[in-house]
Amino acid sequence: MAKQLDYKTIREIFTRFQAASAEPKGELDHVNAYTLLVAVALSAQATDAGVNRATRELFKIADTPEKMLELGEEELIEHIKTIGLYRNKAKNVMKLSRILIDRFDGQVPNSRAALQSLPGVGRKTANVVLNMWWSYPAQAVDTHIFRVGNRTGIAPGKDVDAVERAIEDNVPVDFQQHAHHWLILHGRYHCKARAPMCQTCIIRDLCQFEEKRL
Repeated sequence: MAKQLDYKTIREIFTRFQAASAEPKGELDHVNAYTLLVAVALSAQATDAGVNRATRELFKIADTPEKMLELGEEELIEHIKTIGLYRNKAKNVMKLSRILIDRFDGQVPNSRAALQSLPGVGRKTANVVLNMWWSYPAQAVDTHIFRVGNRTGIAPGKDVDAVERAIEDNVPVDFQQHAHHWLILHGRYHCKARAPMCQTCIIRDLCQFEEKRL
C-alpha cells in the first residue's frame, strides 16, 4: 500500500485527468434510472461490455419495473444468461422491481439507504446510481478504483470502505463528482492489474507505485 499523497499532488493528478477527459462517463448502457439500476446490479462479477450485450434487446422491451415483471423471470434469464450468476441476478431483478412498485411508486429512490434496501443492491451499486443519475458525488469503489487508489497513493486503504473514505477526504471537492469515473477508467485502460501501462501514464511522475514498468 502506497503512502497517502498530499493535497497538492492529488489536485495535480485530477487536473491532468480532467484535461484528458473533462466529462468522463460510465460505460453501462441505460435509458433511465431503472435500467441503470438493473445494469449496475447485473454488472457484479461481469464486464460492462458483457452486460451491455445482454441488455441491448432487454431494455427495448423492459425499461420499467412493470414491464420487467410482465416479462417474467424465465424470459429475463434468456436475455442475461451470458452473464455470471445470472439466475440469482434474475431473481433479484424481479424482487427489486416488485419492491419499487409496492414501496416507491415504481420510481428508483434517490437515497443510499433506500437503494440498499433493494435485493442485490449493495453500497457500490447504490453509489453508482447516485453518482450517474442524480449527480451526487458518491464514490463507488470497485476492484479498479481499489487498485489505483492503493498503487498511486491517491486513496490508500485496506478495504473498499477505507478507500471510499480516503477519496472523500482527500480528493478536492471540485473533482469529487467525476472522481469515480476518472479512477475506474484509469484502472481499466491504463493502470491494469497485471500489465500497468506506466510508460504512457499521464500521472507517472506523481504516482507512488514502486514497481513502475519502464
